[in-house]
Amino acid sequence: MTDSSSSDLQIPGAPSSAPPQLAEPTTPVGPLDPKPDQQGPDTVTPTGVPTDAPAAAMAQQGQFLTTAHGARLRDTDHSLRAGPRGPTLLQDHHLREKISHFDHERIPERVVHARGAAAHGTFVANGSAGSICQAEFLRKGVETPVFVRFSTVLGSRGSADLARDTRGFATRFYTQGGNYDLVGNNIPVFFIQDGIKFPDVVHAAKPHPDREIPQAQSAHDTFWDFVSLHTEAQAHTMWNMSDRGLPRSLRTMEGFGIHTFRLMNEAGETHLVKWHWKPRQGVHSVTWEEALITNGVDPDFHRRDLADAIEGGVYPQWDLGVQVMPDDEQEMFEGIDLLDPTKFVPEELAPVQVIGTMTLTKNPVNYFAETEQVAFNPSNLVAGIDVTNDPLLQARLFSYLDTQLTRLGGPNWNQIPINRAHAPVNDMLRDGSHQGAVHSGVAPYHPNSLDGGCPFLAGDTEQAFLDIPAAVDASRKVREHPASFDDHFSQAALFYRSMTPIEQEHIVAAYTFELSKCYEQTIRARQLLALANIDTDLCEQVAHGLGEPAPAATVTFEDVTPSAALSQFGGSWPVAGRQVGIIIGPDPDTEQVSALQALLHEQGIVPLVIAPHGGKVAGLVVQRSYTVAASIEFDALILVGSTPPAPDAKVSTDAKAGAADSASTDPRVVKLLHEAWRHAKAIGAIDAPEALTAAGVPQDALGVSTGPAAHVGQDILTLLAAHRSWERFDQDDKPSGAHPR
Repeated sequence: MTDSSSSDLQIPGAPSSAPPQLAEPTTPVGPLDPKPDQQGPDTVTPTGVPTDAPAAAMAQQGQFLTTAHGARLRDTDHSLRAGPRGPTLLQDHHLREKISHFDHERIPERVVHARGAAAHGTFVANGSAGSICQAEFLRKGVETPVFVRFSTVLGSRGSADLARDTRGFATRFYTQGGNYDLVGNNIPVFFIQDGIKFPDVVHAAKPHPDREIPQAQSAHDTFWDFVSLHTEAQAHTMWNMSDRGLPRSLRTMEGFGIHTFRLMNEAGETHLVKWHWKPRQGVHSVTWEEALITNGVDPDFHRRDLADAIEGGVYPQWDLGVQVMPDDEQEMFEGIDLLDPTKFVPEELAPVQVIGTMTLTKNPVNYFAETEQVAFNPSNLVAGIDVTNDPLLQARLFSYLDTQLTRLGGPNWNQIPINRAHAPVNDMLRDGSHQGAVHSGVAPYHPNSLDGGCPFLAGDTEQAFLDIPAAVDASRKVREHPASFDDHFSQAALFYRSMTPIEQEHIVAAYTFELSKCYEQTIRARQLLALANIDTDLCEQVAHGLGEPAPAATVTFEDVTPSAALSQFGGSWPVAGRQVGIIIGPDPDTEQVSALQALLHEQGIVPLVIAPHGGKVAGLVVQRSYTVAASIEFDALILVGSTPPAPDAKVSTDAKAGAADSASTDPRVVKLLHEAWRHAKAIGAIDAPEALTAAGVPQDALGVSTGPAAHVGQDILTLLAAHRSWERFDQDDKPSGAHPR
């Protein structure tokens, strides 16, 4: 929205770098610059040499429409025809070029992680990794460009952002020693232990092949059939059924490398590590009902939130940390097999040591060129970082490289601008589809003398990559896993028992919903048995919700110690980047509204005015009308004055007007308040007791603030820092029908 409020606040989301004029422009001008918040890939050659050309040099050029070969065009609205009513002529080269290119604009979408959002930024190392890793980009003060892509896993590119799902968290570091890709998720464990099962779990989780439904969901028979039979998936499934499967924002997700990696320092000493991204914004989620509403009201919610935050100058940050463990022959730590990707190491056993900070500062200029064509690869490694024998990681080293050959049209996908290294490239790889480099010389082989011996092999002093030596026990070829991989339930139990009671309620509700969508009772019964093997109380609650008997456990394991680090609740977090709705009526107190806007804006919060109609009300610019506003857009709501029913508060005009029957308050406002209440959001009211009463919200309840603007504003800031007021659901004063789920 290009309008600003009465206090001249800029609202993120402008589609262009300049406001449009009403009439079609006719005076030739060149392409507009990107918006200030946007940045394209660095301008380097296909072989890694900076060109010093401006980023705009990669974009379209000139004032006039041309063919793909640069010939200027007089007309692009009419095909070349044999007379005004005659057939179109085959010689119309412009028509053929335009249509042919359009017919080939789409490339195969990713099989998984198809729907994504991305941003550019920088990573600055603090130097504390020097004792465990020789990688240059981890040295103190080194600033490295990064490109990060977040994604859902199951849905197609056109699916909704807030499906219950795992999220991809892939980071490319454009280091001076080559590209390093840390390709992880927002969950530290995975469904499977061995990469050979990846096609199985994806086939099971994707829509049923006969009807192609359900889209972007795990609530169906094939998924639960697989995970209830292949029980190594139970730990990841538990995380997915938790609040982690419904993040509030891409900015409020943790990231994990999933696997164990081997690092080597300058002295040749090695350690085993697990990577962690810790968001400085905190780890926060939404409720299931919020997710359902969001997917209908704004299926692009996460994409929009990330882009708007960066455009608004609220740059998301993550600390990169490592859990460091000894590199010994067993590759075990505190009884946990470090090669099993379905296991995580509790932070109480191995604290996360912060080694640097990433800040995302720019949005992509072009989604397709950057977010869609970026190709991450776990085998993109740099000196000092190597893989382990994790059988899932080993398969990923092959799979990611293989998939780009088809998806990006050949072996030269690494020459696409977003994939180019920011280091010199001399790889002896030649030709192939879409070759962008113009290689010189006659001897792309090693050794040679005709090209002067170039390229030469690098050594330790040149930071050459090293496949870190690791002992391999005398063995035999087998298709089996170690006995330590057989424990499928203890870590799922550890996670569940580490949750607060409300988080456990959310997990129970998620399992109950998902399993109720399974047609086959046999599958529900089988998954209940898996839950019984995890936690008896969890199984009994889910079984009760399904109307099924709760089976007895068939597997036992040693008692687990809960990990406080796994709960998302508690703590105080930055409020910048949040959105607060300020609800006004037809005759608001503009001074109080302006004071609230200024207070919130000063803290980096986006205040949006919600009013009976669009345009302006009492000189205040309105961002949302009662008809348009949805509770899911806002982290908190503040009422200022009375909000009587507007003239269009009729079911025949707006179905939401049937949400309540109140003579004092617009029913759409009541709906907003009631949803915010049951989603545990902060609510403020300034001279608006009748609206709270109409919504059944007690004025003295937890997370509700009343009084003058200054008092309410400060209360809302404090409440937002805690994300939600879950404690209100331990009270007896909840309105009819309210439930935290």
